Amino acid sequence: THFINILNIKAMKELVEKINAAWSVFAENADKQLAGNKAAGARARKASLEIEKALKEFRKVSIEAGK
Repeated sequence: THFINILNIKAMKELVEKINAAWSVFAENADKQLAGNKAAGARARKASLEIEKALKEFRKVSIEAGK
């Protein structure tokens, strides 16, 4: 059980890093889209999908860690 929790904690840390990186890409491109850069809008939408996927995975791992 302790070993599983260590793996879950490592997975959660990696997911948080992934979420933070994707959020940075999203925020940068969302700002560019607001300034009129249409291509940045596509990049922001792509980043938002990556964030959504990573958040769902984080939730799954977090629930497992709490058991």
